[in-house]
Amino acid sequence: MRKACLEQVYELAKKDKRVVFIGSDLGAGTLCHFQEEMPDRFFMEGIAEGHAVGMASGMAHEGKIVYINTIQSFLTRRCYEQIVLDACLHNLNVRFIGNGGGLVYAPLGPTHWATEDLSILRVIPNLTILSPADAEEMVRIMPHTLSHPGPIFIRLGKGYDPIVTKEKSFKVGKAYSYGEGKDVLLVGCGVTLGVMQKAGEMLAKEGIEASILHTPTVKPLDAEMIISKARNTSCVISVEENTILGGLGGAVAEILAEACLDKPLRFKRIGLPDTFSAHYGSQLEHFAHIGITAENILCEAQKLLRK
Repeated sequence: MRKACLEQVYELAKKDKRVVFIGSDLGAGTLCHFQEEMPDRFFMEGIAEGHAVGMASGMAHEGKIVYINTIQSFLTRRCYEQIVLDACLHNLNVRFIGNGGGLVYAPLGPTHWATEDLSILRVIPNLTILSPADAEEMVRIMPHTLSHPGPIFIRLGKGYDPIVTKEKSFKVGKAYSYGEGKDVLLVGCGVTLGVMQKAGEMLAKEGIEASILHTPTVKPLDAEMIISKARNTSCVISVEENTILGGLGGAVAEILAEACLDKPLRFKRIGLPDTFSAHYGSQLEHFAHIGITAENILCEAQKLLRK
């Protein structure tokens, strides 16, 4: 996913002279062909993320479209004030690309976990948040970042994630359906699409019909689609690689509460609990430990449907 994203930045730069790339603490050789061909629009700023965001914002203020890439946890927590005040307050065309959203860098410990980024980013005005599921969806997304007005945050997976999407096009703010069912609605973003698809197959074997909704745009969410799908199901489960506080599940709950549906709707958020984890392991081992699994989705759906 990261390779597909950065290669698209390179292709966009060849087409549009406004495109600038800024890297921070990236591996040697990253986008070396970009650097060789367009050295005046390629900058590697080292471990100075706050400075890099300020620099990107200044360039965007002068009419550039700036793509800045570094590790997700450093780009969100460490640079939060710069993202808010330098880029988003002025609605500038800065494209933040965060490597390793969620638990991608789990073995490196909490300093590298980006498990609250969706929560803290979605409260920032003007900021569009994208969380694609795979490299092919990333390729469909990137051309839209050239003309989209205002700042964008792109949450990357670990790379070489399975291809699970099927669309031929992409639209910012649109959710995509991967199943129609009357019993339970599954709503997720990013790599959880694959988990939800597997859960849908397991639910079907138990005679439970599931609607599956993939939301690669976390902000603005496709509220109309979410409400429409929820009206036709008995319960809703959100699935995200983020804390359950204030993330995608919180946003879906807000939408459904304000929609004032004319029937009771049971709801469950699946994600990271509100605790610091003492567990050590890979991303998938963490998923198994906290329940971001098809098996747990099946279990929670059965519980909701029994109530």
